[in-house]
Amino acid sequence: MAVTAIESGEGAASPASPEVEDLRLGIVGAGKFGTTLARAAIAAGYDVAISGSGPAEEIALAVEVLAGARAATTDEVVRDADIIILAVPTHRFRELPNDLFAGKILVDAMNYWAPVDGADPELTAAPNGTSAIVQERFPSARVVKSLNQLGYHQLEETSRSRGAPDRIAVGAAGDDRVAVEKVLQVLDRLGFDPVDAGPLANGAALEPDGSPIAATYSADELSQRVSRQVASRFD
Repeated sequence: MAVTAIESGEGAASPASPEVEDLRLGIVGAGKFGTTLARAAIAAGYDVAISGSGPAEEIALAVEVLAGARAATTDEVVRDADIIILAVPTHRFRELPNDLFAGKILVDAMNYWAPVDGADPELTAAPNGTSAIVQERFPSARVVKSLNQLGYHQLEETSRSRGAPDRIAVGAAGDDRVAVEKVLQVLDRLGFDPVDAGPLANGAALEPDGSPIAATYSADELSQRVSRQVASRFD
């Protein structure tokens, strides 16, 4: 199984030139994680639209104050950007239409945790990680598992400029290689060493264990962690 940067020992991926980056992001989910991510993305130079579960006007003031982003409907968020971060509580993603993200890069930043999300046998038993279930729900989306490794407070506290010795890594796993490369660009711009974790099934290795404080890794450490967990599936 190809694991790209992991198997080659390269660790962090090399981001593409910023001239080719699309500096528009959409975020579906206006909770603590979504608004913190929006604020971090705006600081990194992105134009960000964000939607919540209710009408856009009901969250407009909070979104502007907390994040500096534009509140919009979910349809508008999806229409205006090619990269959409899905940051809703995991138990609610099935409430969204299955063709909503057609053709879009959908970054699954959700983590399933039964005490919060309730018992979900399908997500609990998912052998290839919960993002495989998300891909089944949104078959025409280009799903990439990423941005789920950190708590919302860590997004801002651990962001570092490129080359900083204490810069931590965030992985991205997906079957669409172009989509993964674009997400790696986002991670780099947000202040993290991007690690290509290989196909979407490897996203299971990026899921935290439910601890209150998410563990952080260097690029090499994260690459090795993913490689070990992938290998263990075939033992």
